[in-house]
Amino acid sequence: MTKSRIAAIDVGNDSVKSIFGELEYELNIPNIVARDTEDRPVIGIEELDSKNPLDGIHIKVHSPALKENNVIYRIGMLATKSNNAAELDPGSSKSEEDQTLVMLFATLALDAVREENKDIFQRTKNVIDANYTLGTGLPLREVKEGKDAGYRSKLMGSVHQVEFLVTPKYQGLKVNIKFGEVKVYPEGFAAYINLVIDNQLKIINKDLIDKRIIIQDIGGLSTDIAVIKNRNVDDDKAQGFNLGVSESLEAIREEIRSKHGVELDSRRDVVEIITKKNDRNHIMVKGSRTSVHDITDRILLDLAKKQYRLLRNVWQKNSQTEICYFVGGGAAVLKEYIKTLNNNLDGYNIDFFEDEKESIWMMANAYYKLITDFVRKTEKPKAVKEPVKS
Repeated sequence: MTKSRIAAIDVGNDSVKSIFGELEYELNIPNIVARDTEDRPVIGIEELDSKNPLDGIHIKVHSPALKENNVIYRIGMLATKSNNAAELDPGSSKSEEDQTLVMLFATLALDAVREENKDIFQRTKNVIDANYTLGTGLPLREVKEGKDAGYRSKLMGSVHQVEFLVTPKYQGLKVNIKFGEVKVYPEGFAAYINLVIDNQLKIINKDLIDKRIIIQDIGGLSTDIAVIKNRNVDDDKAQGFNLGVSESLEAIREEIRSKHGVELDSRRDVVEIITKKNDRNHIMVKGSRTSVHDITDRILLDLAKKQYRLLRNVWQKNSQTEICYFVGGGAAVLKEYIKTLNNNLDGYNIDFFEDEKESIWMMANAYYKLITDFVRKTEKPKAVKEPVKS
């Protein structure tokens, strides 16, 4: 019987966060791809296997779910060094982009090839057959449009193959990925689950359970606002908006390039400049430490005002709300700006996660809790033994 391994994967705009098995392995890969050729040039090819595979992900992906099949990609850190690197565009639908699937398959393959998993998945020479029970999610807007069903059907019932080309340690290995089950959760609901239960599915925030809560999840491409009432998401009042931080990060990146002549590789570099502990909002220009505070403040404050307007509109329609939680990578970037606006304007009861990692990993953690709960519930009936007949 084929063993199925739990995988919880959040294909975020900035990066793909994933948790595997019994919480024993997690991955965080920049969500950047670049088309490539079969033989990428490598300096010191004989030392390739001494390098970190995550710094040199070079793969060929075959899947009936893809619009463009059998394409060779550089993924993550390796892709940032390419001139043709692609990040998800604002306004695009996560469920309909090849890039979402390519990143999902690459992440699963990187788990499947690990030496630690050789007893879980069958290996025949250089081919690994991997079976996963997947928990993942889509923006609220796409779920309300019914795109989750189509996304799930793309994954189920097919074999998706990732072939490692010039990748450290894994060169020449192929991973055939199948899914025993796929659960696609709305992102706003997932955030609520993460707030109230822990990894053992025990309630951790009893005071939140019966409160009326708004959860504003600010991502790269979209913002989901979930209205929680009576322990459930109010489907009629939950809303998704095509407003994320990507466009603002791109604007900052472009202005830094035109004003200072500094070319940043990706939006992730911009996030690092904004959020780093030391020398925040500073870059090096020809070896000199230079402030870009004027650029970042202006652009991010403008976005924070738009996000605050969304909150105000939703709160007005749900006047008995007790608290709003801001979550997601975008919330970590905009936190100080939104707090300042709130202090100067309406003074709503709002909260952020001071632990930035917790905020950024919130979706992956929630999918893990949800898919684990699903597995426990489906396995329990199977565990009941038939009475022995005399």
